[in-house]
Amino acid sequence: MKERYYLVREDILPEAIVKTIQVKLLLASGDVKTVHDAVEQVGLSRSAFYKYKDGIHLVNQLERERIVNISIDLEHQSGMLSRVLGRVADYGGNVLTIQQSIPLQGRANVVISVEMSRLSEELGVLLEGLETISGVKRVRLIGQG
Repeated sequence: MKERYYLVREDILPEAIVKTIQVKLLLASGDVKTVHDAVEQVGLSRSAFYKYKDGIHLVNQLERERIVNISIDLEHQSGMLSRVLGRVADYGGNVLTIQQSIPLQGRANVVISVEMSRLSEELGVLLEGLETISGVKRVRLIGQG
């Protein structure tokens, strides 16, 4: 069965759903260290939290979890990867993973996974910005989630 999602106003949600979000926010903020402490603070049973935790998310959390995979062909020069990563950071991207091939014939391929929640520009602008780096030969978007 295909999953379906709904956007629902908080005041019509059951109390256990609202408290599940409160527990998740407490844990994410670091205000509490354990699920036990968080559910105790908001007055929710641990079983209710575990029942709902994977199915309820704030809308802005879902938007923040956008991840793209970018393939970049680089000239084999000292500092190239550092310049690419710096440019991603300049645009507000958060690099999650890096896979780089061994340079062959003066070029290496790197694939980076970038979390885009704080991207200051559209993805296309980031890709164009990467292409302007001296020594970058090709930039391709290879996956988006």
